[in-house]
Order: sequence, then structure tokens, then C-alpha cells
Amino acid sequence: MADQSDVEDVLVGLVGDVMYPVGTQAASLLGPVCRVYRGWPTSAALDADLAAGNVNITVFPDAAHQAITTRWPDEWTVGAPATVGLTVSVSGTVAAFSGTADPGQVAGLLADNVAVVHRTEPGDTPERVAAVLASYLATRRIALATGASVLVPGAATLIGRVMADQPALRETRRQRQGFRISCWCADPATRDRAASAIDGALSGRDFIALPDGTRGRLLFHASTVFDQTQNAALYRRDLVYTVDYATTMAADLPSMIFGAAGAAPAAGGPGQIRLA
Repeated sequence: MADQSDVEDVLVGLVGDVMYPVGTQAASLLGPVCRVYRGWPTSAALDADLAAGNVNITVFPDAAHQAITTRWPDEWTVGAPATVGLTVSVSGTVAAFSGTADPGQVAGLLADNVAVVHRTEPGDTPERVAAVLASYLATRRIALATGASVLVPGAATLIGRVMADQPALRETRRQRQGFRISCWCADPATRDRAASAIDGALSGRDFIALPDGTRGRLLFHASTVFDQTQNAALYRRDLVYTVDYATTMAADLPSMIFGAAGAAPAAGGPGQIRLA
């Protein structure tokens, strides 16, 4: 799910990219050291940085600009198809596995009227998947594992499939939250350059990508200069942007592996399936 802290982290990353366009191994866009972080600066640390000519840029949630904006149905939405790293090929009565057996995949064999399925686990390999499926089949008929292959002698029909759980999201709430991006500088010229560069970069974005795969709507709200109440060594300007983003729940939906295999039970008998 996308939490308020995730939005703050994304904004910190975007501001950091503006201040250090070629990376932190080089000088900042402004010249002096720029510290970009979540939260509010402590007086002692800020005073030391300002005395050294360093810049602080903070990202802090603004309680004055927040609202519930829920407007979408509370439904599960399936995302992009999951990547399947394990593959299986069948030639006659031999099924050969290859690739990577990462967790979250389901490998299965259907030999005539007997289906066996194995859900991959951490540490699995194509060889282990073949061995597990062969051991399940061997409780019903002859099946032999050789390396990453399974031999089923006498099988009239042999089908091998690999599926993966599908990621899905459910939007439980949507909110609009304001975030105050504050530039704390030792002189007004540096403050103006910092705020102008950040505002220019953020204003060109309609949406920001969040860690859960959703996007937040980014909108400018206000800009305020704080000079009159600060000491002579501190010049500050705040940019307030709002982000409309979703709170979500994530789940992996299991896939059907042999729902339409097209194999009829032998001699009219019932089909059998064994799950790992």
C-alpha cells in the first residue's frame, strides 16, 4: 500500500534529483552541500549548516491541506500479468522443465486423468520441481524423474503447464495531502535559486509513481517566503504541493492451471488431482 511516508520519500527523491542532477558524487546544482530529507530540522543542526553555507531542504506534511477524496468502487483490480520464469516443454511422454523456479509460480502435469501440482518455494530448481511432480504422479502410476525431466511411460496424453499468481490491488481509500517543501538557506539568492529549480521541476509533473504501483496526482498549492520573522542568517521559502493518492491492499490471486485441459477421464472414471 502507499503510505504518507512513501509519498514523502518519493518527493525527497525528486527534490534530490533536482539538487544533484548528475548524482551526489558531483557538486550540487547550487554549489554548496544540499541536505534533502523528511521532517523538520533541529535548530542546532540547521544553525551549523547555515554557518557553513550549506542548504537544507525538508519535506513535511501540511495538516492544513488534507481531505478524503474517495470516489472509486471498492473492488479488486488485477495488475499486469506476472512474469513466469519456469517453463515446461512436452515431447511424447516426457515433460522437461527449465528456467528459474522462483516462488509464486505453480507447475503442474496432467497425465491422462491424473493431475499433480506443485507451488514453487524458496530454493526450488527445475530439477526439484520435476522430482516433486514425479513423486506425486508415482502414487497413481509409473513416473520417473531424470534431472529436470519427468517420464510418464504409457501416457496417452501428457500436458505440462506453469502459471504464476496474479498481483491485484484494492483501493480502500483515497486522500489528498499537502506537503511543505521548505528551502532553508544562508542567503536570499541561494534560497531563490533552490525554490525556483524545485518548483520548475515539480510543476512539470502531473503524477508521481508510488512504490505500490499506483500514481499520485501532484498539484501546486502555494508558495510563501519567511524572511521577516527569521534571523539574519536564515532565508526560507516554502512550496506547498498536494498529492492525491490511494491507500491500497495488495494480494496475489491464484491462477487456474488445468481448468480447460481438454483431457477426458480414462474409461469414464473420475479425474484426480494432487496439490502441493
